[in-house]
Amino acid sequence: MRPLEQMSKKNLVKIKMIVFDVDGVIVPRGTKIKQIGNTTTLNTKIIADKQIEQIKKLYKKGFLININSGRGLYMLQEMFRAILPFVSLTYENGSATWYKGKIYQHINSFEETKDIFPKLKKVKNKNIKGFEPKEFIITIHCEKEVKEIEKIVNKEKNLCTVWNGEAYDILIKGKQNKAIGLRQIIKIFKLKKENILAIGDNFNDQELLNESGLPITADKNRAKGKFYVPLEGKFLPADVLMQKILSLY
Repeated sequence: MRPLEQMSKKNLVKIKMIVFDVDGVIVPRGTKIKQIGNTTTLNTKIIADKQIEQIKKLYKKGFLININSGRGLYMLQEMFRAILPFVSLTYENGSATWYKGKIYQHINSFEETKDIFPKLKKVKNKNIKGFEPKEFIITIHCEKEVKEIEKIVNKEKNLCTVWNGEAYDILIKGKQNKAIGLRQIIKIFKLKKENILAIGDNFNDQELLNESGLPITADKNRAKGKFYVPLEGKFLPADVLMQKILSLY
């Protein structure tokens, strides 16, 4: 891996779409959630004005922009409301994509998850903060890993858990991940793998990065890419990347 400062315009010749992971890349890591009974409170992070202008500039220069996240659609729309005309949103770990008001559903997980959800709701543990509202995957925010959650999911042959340090995502094995979502995006926009630049910062982003022609990691201890963005500094990784691309154009 090489530092991002060594990336040249030659590396971007075939790039037509830039794919951004969200947490830790374009907004700070972490989700504040509180659940009491049937009331769930979520703190929504909004993309900064500087990043809004950068994305608009990249769009004007001909780049397609995709936001690729494990978050649900309604939250992503709130986070990126100011730039919705310029982006597509792939949400819930590749389960579906929103683009200009149209939704492309990539997976139907209803049958696999309908019976396990009530079982997970019954788990009582002081480390569980709450369930994040989602359509296609189940996300349980926890202070620490909760083994009872893992035991329940492990009994289901078609499901798996992914722990990201602050939450469990319960997914269909081999059918719900960011890489599969990216393959669908490539078809929707009639692109090729070599046309994709993707940036991510966590273990669950590695498959996404592997499906791109130019993978960039925002945390080289958690994910590998051709280039890396240093974690140190006052700028978010997406900010650093967009500054670099715009300077080359």
